[in-house]
Amino acid sequence: MKTIKFKYIYIAVAMAVLGSCSEDFVTINPEGKFDTSTYFANEQQCYAALMGTYDPLRKNTGGFENLVAMLNAGSDDFYAGGGNATDGNGIQNFSTHSLSSIIIPASYWNDHYQGVSRANLLLEKLPAATMDNNARLRFAAEAKTLRAFYYFNLVRLFKNIPLVLVPLTTQTIYDPEQVAPEVIYAQIEKDLLEAIPALPNTVDRATEAGRFNKGAAQALLGKVYLFEDKKPEAAAVLAQVNGTPGQPNQYGNKLLTNFSDLWITTNKFNAESIIEVSHSAAGNSDWTFWGNGKDEGNSLNIMVGPRGYTRPAGSDAPDLPAGWAFNVATQKLYDVIKTDPRFGATILDLKALKAAGKADYIPAYQDTGYFLNKYLPRKSDVSTGGGNSELNYRQNSYVIRLADTYLMEAEALGATGQRAQDLLDAVRNRAHAPLVPVSLAAIKNERRIELAGEGHRFFDLVRWGDAAAALSDRGFDAGTDEIFPIPYTELNGTKLKQNPHYQ
Repeated sequence: MKTIKFKYIYIAVAMAVLGSCSEDFVTINPEGKFDTSTYFANEQQCYAALMGTYDPLRKNTGGFENLVAMLNAGSDDFYAGGGNATDGNGIQNFSTHSLSSIIIPASYWNDHYQGVSRANLLLEKLPAATMDNNARLRFAAEAKTLRAFYYFNLVRLFKNIPLVLVPLTTQTIYDPEQVAPEVIYAQIEKDLLEAIPALPNTVDRATEAGRFNKGAAQALLGKVYLFEDKKPEAAAVLAQVNGTPGQPNQYGNKLLTNFSDLWITTNKFNAESIIEVSHSAAGNSDWTFWGNGKDEGNSLNIMVGPRGYTRPAGSDAPDLPAGWAFNVATQKLYDVIKTDPRFGATILDLKALKAAGKADYIPAYQDTGYFLNKYLPRKSDVSTGGGNSELNYRQNSYVIRLADTYLMEAEALGATGQRAQDLLDAVRNRAHAPLVPVSLAAIKNERRIELAGEGHRFFDLVRWGDAAAALSDRGFDAGTDEIFPIPYTELNGTKLKQNPHYQ
């Protein structure tokens, strides 16, 4: 825990509402930090701290060590890709399931505990702040939902982790010890169950886009229950989120008419979105602070773009800037999705475009010619502001969307019965895909196609017990590679113990 020591004592605060065009940082003396003994006095300061607690959500697709690129690379649907076999040792070694405590990027641990620490500090300070009590209750509910979210990622990534619920000090920073995963899950459930009643049914998309509502916390709770194999509980809470399949739910969510509309960069916080991460082209991110939590662009965009991309005049190939060629799709995924109506929105087949003379690119490491179209950078989205254009893409990313909760509920229902069938049918109807009888195999296949490239596949394989078979050609070692090793820097001088079979 010691590498995150100062993140428990000081936090940087994002002032703008999530979902606005930028998330500027307050300048406080010393710059970017503040003394917690004098802050949190009123609603404005607590709101600023709450926005700072939301900031680590950008780990989903922000920075080189983002979650989606990493988790895609460890699945059977994507390779690490990139320039060569050492282009990002963490992502390369996870793709071949050969991580060690030295190779694992420490940010997967630190960034999530940073979110936990910010939530803990806000929850401690809220009771004494001078502010409207309804706002206090809502802020606390959001902080608990965020803490639950960060712990959910931590327990899935590392399994054996400490549970910290109060701010740590220089005297206590080395004290935390690991607890059983069941203890972590119990706390996640507690936080979410306490938060849900105090969250609003809806948020104002013009001024509060990105903040949690009841549906977001319920969707997260349903997913948590599913990972705990508490299927009746998962089905019950997800039914509250989903409502009547194919119709708007009680919070105004509904499946978009066109699957491809999910990936229009300007279509932020649309009706299908339940938990969404905000990115901005106005943050002026540059290489001096890329990946340290201050950058606001979507790094996955530039990462998955093809290298050296060009197209001749008059070609109808997409107009793309060149990228870094990470997360190239495998032949396995291509074979599964090639006849599905969602193929074109999901995968750009540059192999075919190049063969037809419509485009060209430089094949990079592990090249298959298949690129993740959902998150490809677009020329129209290249930032013209300050900072580096590569680091200032504005596309948001989904953490949970309605099609995901439909499929989770269908699975929680045992993949049987009319409601499970209706949920599966709604997802396939939207995609204009032929209907199939509901079964666990059908739901697994549907999740693979519908959610391809969104970072869900690896955790799904582990949850289903399918990882060893699906990743047998990647060096996956059952009983070890379901989780990450704990970074060496967290073990050195602390009470923490390494995960089994790792060094």
